[in-house]
Amino acid sequence: MSTIDELGPLAPLLGIWEGGKGTDLAPSDKPETDRQIATSKYRERMVFEATGRVDNHEQKLFGLRYNTTAWRVGSDDPFHEEVGYWMWDAASKLIIRSFMPPRGMAVLAGGTAEPDATEFALEAKAGSEVFGICSSPFLTKEFKTVEYTLKINTSIKDELHYEEHMFMKMNGVEELFDHSDINTLRRVS
Repeated sequence: MSTIDELGPLAPLLGIWEGGKGTDLAPSDKPETDRQIATSKYRERMVFEATGRVDNHEQKLFGLRYNTTAWRVGSDDPFHEEVGYWMWDAASKLIIRSFMPPRGMAVLAGGTAEPDATEFALEAKAGSEVFGICSSPFLTKEFKTVEYTLKINTSIKDELHYEEHMFMKMNGVEELFDHSDINTLRRVS
């Protein structure tokens, strides 16, 4: 079996990806406009490398180690980074994504897909034992992420499109804030 066969729907992600048309909708980081939306256009680079087989007793996982970095258009300094793993469990048709942005949060998200799927969705919820979100005391108090969703589309060769939402409960605000990131990247290697 080849690495591509072992990775199921994750196989198209292998490689290095770049895209410069991202849109980030987030709470403004200016204290006087804390409840306002800040829209940032960004460029991004993602790297996915095969991990090989991971034996978890009788469960056999194959996966990708990944990192992503994003820069606001016109800036040399990144405004977002994260590291993590994407894993495929062929026996249960389960995709698992674990990642950490460096702000005091860890997310374990999951969803099911067919091995040849070019579109799939993952989700996590705060407080869940299975696919959950864990945050630092500051984030829990001020910007608690209560739900995470991600949709991936690799149906066009050498193109990766995603739409990601982190629904946050902000201190002093009744309704949830939809912090979203949407981008289309192209394989560069």
